[in-house]
Amino acid sequence: MTLHLSYLLWIPAVFGLLAAFAPRRTSGPIALVGSLLALAFAIALVADFDRGAGLQHVTDASWIEQLGIHYKLGVDGINLFLILLTAVGFVASTLWSVLDRTVAGTRERSYYFWLSLGHTAVLGALMAQDLAMFVVFFDLMLVPFFFLTGIFGGENRIAAVTKLFIYTLVGSLLMLAAAIATGTMANVDGGGTTFVLSELQQAGLSEGSQKWIFLCFAAAFLVKMPMFPLHGWMPDGYRAMPLPVLAVFSGVLSKVAAYGFLKIALPLFPEGAAAFQELLLLIALASILYGSVMAFTTTESRLILGYSSVAQLGFIVLGIFALEEDGAQGAILQSVNHGLVVLPAFFIVGLLAARAGSSDIRDMGGVAFRAPVLAGLFLIVALATLAMPGSSNFIGEFLILLGVFRDNLVIAIVAFSGVVMASVYMLRMFISSMHNRVGRNVHSRDISLADGLVLVPLVAAIIALALYPQLPLKKGERDINSSIGAAAVAAGQEEVAQR
Repeated sequence: MTLHLSYLLWIPAVFGLLAAFAPRRTSGPIALVGSLLALAFAIALVADFDRGAGLQHVTDASWIEQLGIHYKLGVDGINLFLILLTAVGFVASTLWSVLDRTVAGTRERSYYFWLSLGHTAVLGALMAQDLAMFVVFFDLMLVPFFFLTGIFGGENRIAAVTKLFIYTLVGSLLMLAAAIATGTMANVDGGGTTFVLSELQQAGLSEGSQKWIFLCFAAAFLVKMPMFPLHGWMPDGYRAMPLPVLAVFSGVLSKVAAYGFLKIALPLFPEGAAAFQELLLLIALASILYGSVMAFTTTESRLILGYSSVAQLGFIVLGIFALEEDGAQGAILQSVNHGLVVLPAFFIVGLLAARAGSSDIRDMGGVAFRAPVLAGLFLIVALATLAMPGSSNFIGEFLILLGVFRDNLVIAIVAFSGVVMASVYMLRMFISSMHNRVGRNVHSRDISLADGLVLVPLVAAIIALALYPQLPLKKGERDINSSIGAAAVAAGQEEVAQR
């Protein structure tokens, strides 16, 4: 069965446009229908995917012929489950916004238009098989979040958006320059300029060119994740974004940068990746330690999850740049795991803040007394976040550490401390909000049916992936190994490429 990926790509944007011109009360449901259709399409992609067939459901047409730019979309084992995660994340965010009408206020049409456009932009970056097209969607996917934060955000939203814009603008300019250099410098059969990824992978770039181009792409990806020390926009941004927007931003957008390393940086610039392998491993290790320590020291629930994300993304980058089969597979699995955990975690933070009148965990406490269902769901999410054995997060982190152990024993041992610290800050957050003395302004009540419509399916997805993590591992194995093969050879790890 052949599925036309253009339908998946443009369905959210089309329904977002319809929502922009629909009566205000119907704009949310219209956007929700678009996101649900995209989810159904993504599920069909997973069901139809043949793990031994490489790039599938390819759409390829010349876009700007003079520049060698193609409108090329495709699905492989690297982006398959990230596409599904994106669909799940935007359905949850849209449904949450529809049920909580205070998020969009009286500007619902504008809100759902930008949210749906962001959905299309993320899908475009994940499915693009042309470097120029990837850069366009990678930059476009931030534009809706500038407006969503600037219009619908909280206190100090303008300062937060300004800082985010400055950081990402520098990264985007570096990426644009690197992409243009890649397309024009590559020696392709026929002598023409091309940006098609499969053709660029066969083209020859000198080792020196690969090094500086790789650094440009790496800077853009590290800012977007974010990773230490390029995370300066994160605290203000996480405080200012509306929670449904923040949930999908943290759970989905950061994974596009991790995907970029596996799909763009390693296959196209293997010599550059090998040259800076140790640097990226050290940056990843610093992010794990810094994020874990900061998550333990802050009492702001949004920032606990934000710094936790910095640490978890450090693990993902660690797995990628181990340049080992196990580490890379663990990185993709952990990307999906983190997205599935962060989405309900931010929703729970919103529910707790509404009950306590504050998002500071010092003002919470005792909620579990009259909210056992909420406490039980939060416990599942917290245990998954700290990679409790039996969870899919445990499998992901285990594979990552196993891959790093084979490449660098010292870094693997130090990185393990991040697993220990995660158990401390997540249990601290859970106990402070759910148990201890009841907060002064806390109104303890359980989740409503509307809350359950958002929260329960996400927790069910966490449990399902914990029961069968082999699904993404098996479907992604061939393409992930192919992605790291050339870089592993360049780094002197030939045995990886031979597996």
